Amino acid sequence: MQLARRFIQVRIRGLAARMRRLVRITPRTIGLRAQDMRYAPSPTHFAAANRRLGAIDANIERRFVRLAGTWARAPLQRALVDVALVEREIDRARRAFGLFFEVFAQRGSSFAPVLAAHDSIAIDCYAAVRQADPNMFDARLIKPFCYMEHGYSPATMRRGVTLNRLLGEPNPFPLIRIPWDRDHPWQAVFLHEVAHNLQADLGVWQENRQAVVQRILGAHARPVLASVYGRWHKEIFADLAAILLGGPAAAWGMAEFLLHPAPRVLTYRPGSAHPTGYLRVLMLAEMLRRLGFAENATRLARVWRTLYNPARGHRLPVALLDKPERVIAQVVDEIAFQTRRNLAQRALVDVIPFHAADHEAIIAGARLLMQGQAERVQLPPRFLVSAGAYALASGKIAPRALSRQLVGMMTELAAPDPRALPARPARPAPAALFH
Repeated sequence: MQLARRFIQVRIRGLAARMRRLVRITPRTIGLRAQDMRYAPSPTHFAAANRRLGAIDANIERRFVRLAGTWARAPLQRALVDVALVEREIDRARRAFGLFFEVFAQRGSSFAPVLAAHDSIAIDCYAAVRQADPNMFDARLIKPFCYMEHGYSPATMRRGVTLNRLLGEPNPFPLIRIPWDRDHPWQAVFLHEVAHNLQADLGVWQENRQAVVQRILGAHARPVLASVYGRWHKEIFADLAAILLGGPAAAWGMAEFLLHPAPRVLTYRPGSAHPTGYLRVLMLAEMLRRLGFAENATRLARVWRTLYNPARGHRLPVALLDKPERVIAQVVDEIAFQTRRNLAQRALVDVIPFHAADHEAIIAGARLLMQGQAERVQLPPRFLVSAGAYALASGKIAPRALSRQLVGMMTELAAPDPRALPARPARPAPAALFH
């Protein structure tokens, strides 16, 4: 018995040696140099990370004090459980510190400028909401933070979501993953990921799902359809919001991202949160039509139906192909054009407005980029994404040169307040932007 207790005591000493080592993260901790600071995490990001690390450390200390006071006389198995509880919290601290270290330290790498540019886009997407209604968000929010990682597509971990990587710890601020090879700032799918965070912060997550389900049940009395579209509601919201953030270019960019061989686009994946590719792009086209961009809507739908025709073969449930245009129109209407309590009885198109003048400004900006006159472009970062996409599609400017120009412009347009998401001043009308 005594030998066993001494053995446990060695383990406890090892725990004591590992405590209080991962309590704080600073620019110096992650190796940022003076030239890196313009791309560095904001003081608020560091403060949020350190609050989380401090809370975990306090829990470690509390459990260790309890262990130290009881292990010598507690039953052996009780002592082992208490050791494991301390070990669990140290593991939590290691994981949290590791996450913050990994994403923050990238701001000292060659990818720092492009990450800061994407931060600027994300901030501007929130600014679009605040420009429409400065009181939409109750509190000063910590801005989204971008980092590079492997993976086929961008992805996001929204504010407050519990992360398995952190043993259930909530995420203190939105994290947006950018794949290493998708770092060019003209990707519409990035607007889609920011829109997921807007969806969560606007508080319409559950309200939208319930509305979609009720709309389809009321119109079609088909529980299968209601269940499927109810499961897809988050991705549909992000697609439609991306169009409101970037205009028709975002719809074309999302369609390009979804461009795959027919078997994938025309295959239904049971349980997936992502709509079947064939129907998903038709929803983008319907959104363009509702916003008044009929020509773009018609062209996009025609291209998509030319590439993918269910009559040539598909793996879709029959219910999804039974008059899909009607269901699609109802779903788009419900998510984007119907009012919500959490939006103060307004619709998504009211809190993220996009107008024909915005599209004209984007087109004009794209022309200036194509003509090598980037210094004359005056667009907010979210519109620069679309202008860059049009310039790239023209083939008149080299992709790397375009990327460098956009990154430089976006980092210059970064919000001056590093602590929060400020309301961006109203931008000039398109006529004043382009002479």
